[in-house]
Amino acid sequence: MAAAPVIAGTAAAQALHAAQLVPAVLALLVALLLQIGVNYANDYSDGVRGTDDERVGPLRLTGSGAATARQVKRAAFVCFGLAAVAGAALVALSGQRWLGVVGVLAIAAAWGYTGGKKPYGYMGLGDIFVFIFFGLVATLGTTITQAGRLNLDSWVLAISTGLFACALLMANNIRDIPGDEVVGKRTLAVRLGDPRARLAFTAELFVGMVLPLLTVPHNPWVLLVYAMSPLAVGAAITVLKSTERRGLIPVLKQCGFISLGVTVLYAVAVLVFQYVG
Repeated sequence: MAAAPVIAGTAAAQALHAAQLVPAVLALLVALLLQIGVNYANDYSDGVRGTDDERVGPLRLTGSGAATARQVKRAAFVCFGLAAVAGAALVALSGQRWLGVVGVLAIAAAWGYTGGKKPYGYMGLGDIFVFIFFGLVATLGTTITQAGRLNLDSWVLAISTGLFACALLMANNIRDIPGDEVVGKRTLAVRLGDPRARLAFTAELFVGMVLPLLTVPHNPWVLLVYAMSPLAVGAAITVLKSTERRGLIPVLKQCGFISLGVTVLYAVAVLVFQYVG
């Protein structure tokens, strides 16, 4: 999932004939390290709170005892530190100093999702922050560090990737609704309730897939992204009809693949339009 907004932002920059390899690689490092860091941070925080004691999904290090809480916490902060270094290099290279503040906020948000005294992920605000940081910030930040400005492509892709990230989170939280209710973790899925959460997932996926149509008038090759439609439809059907919560686990991978596939195909569409016509 971390690569998708960087590919999207780079594709948008290329639409402005301004894509650059080194900033793209640095942005990818930042995104990957933050993604890994937030996974470790969530593992640690949920583990020490006991949220993972009755977990349906894959093994968690802290909750299962496979690693100590201290080790997992250290791994999270190492990742955040390395992300900060890569981010500082990206800021210095691009000259966009204000992005340094955004980077600090991103790291704080990564930790605060399940960490601290009042984790916002436990209050149903996780989806908003995921949309902002793994959609808007990651995509638009990638574009602006390469092109120095934004375009319609960057905004469309930023919103789409943000919605795909939210759909992934929603599927994950639908799976965990029973356990989260017991421990008082009030995710958006818990607040909406199971049926409406499933509809919200479908809406996020649908809108994310439809948005690229806005850019078709100036690049008809964008229609290539709809090669991912069957997978999106399949994921939506699974979430709407699955009665077994473990059956939602494959949907998480599908959402990541949809986001990656859409952004890669969009990048291909930009290149084909520019070099073939």
